[in-house]
Amino acid sequence: MAAKVSPLRGRTAVVTGAARGLGEAVARRLADRGADVALLGREENALARVRDSLTGPGRALCWEVDVTDDAGMARVAAEVRERLGAPSVVVANAGVAEGGPFAESDPATWRRVIEVNLIGSAVTARSFLPALFDTRGFFLQVASLASIGAAPMMSAYCASKAGVESFAHSLRAELAHRQVGVGIAYINWTDTDMIRDADAHAVLRELRGHMPPPARRVYPAAQVAGPAGRGGRTAPSDRVHAVVATGDATRAGRHAPRGHDALPSRAAASRGSGTLRGHGPARRRRPRRRGARPRILQRGMKPASA
Repeated sequence: MAAKVSPLRGRTAVVTGAARGLGEAVARRLADRGADVALLGREENALARVRDSLTGPGRALCWEVDVTDDAGMARVAAEVRERLGAPSVVVANAGVAEGGPFAESDPATWRRVIEVNLIGSAVTARSFLPALFDTRGFFLQVASLASIGAAPMMSAYCASKAGVESFAHSLRAELAHRQVGVGIAYINWTDTDMIRDADAHAVLRELRGHMPPPARRVYPAAQVAGPAGRGGRTAPSDRVHAVVATGDATRAGRHAPRGHDALPSRAAASRGSGTLRGHGPARRRRPRRRGARPRILQRGMKPASA
């Protein structure tokens, strides 16, 4: 029986914030699956270290660039296309965080978090969309569970992640007719420099400590990158999930689904199965007979016989 060939083999993938942490782990995952990987970030030496350590069969190149720089990102997008080919997968992962009370926060620092996380994601999309149109590719937006439930002491980060979630949903609906897929990765606490810095802040450490055990667990970046590196079809644990994502990066280069799938959706992790449940088209329900009363049953109860 012939070995299964990865659908990413020979395709080009772009990862921003690839110098360390989740970005590095996702880049490794994509490289292992056969993709040629473009590593983008602001730390030239760290990017070179990641590039030289990738063991996949494809090529890897790195570019030092600020994701908020429109001209710089446009230049890099052109160079990636020229040297590696038009990308089939783009992962908007670059992000920063800063904790503390909003009233005491430095305005410039607060603004920078919004710019990198939200504006940087938009600049990334704008720069690489022409290539994704050509390849009918896939754009993965790295968000956070903070997109869904905001936490105190992290106002800029939570606002930015809520913003990228809405941005990705809008983009998904806009691009479906162009056969470009858009997915969102909802990341939990991940063992990266960002989270270690947050834990150094007493209030944030206390905040995480008071969360329920599944929610306060810190997951290894390599574990989180498993689903993120393939668009998020499954979750990494049968008990607690480190990442929840919509979309599937393995669809890159294929026809994007039409119809209801062009509408914003959110996937939710189901415990025990390790799979994701998406909200598809609404099912038609059988109309209730006029005057009939709804039956309410507790779990385990059987309806009384007529």
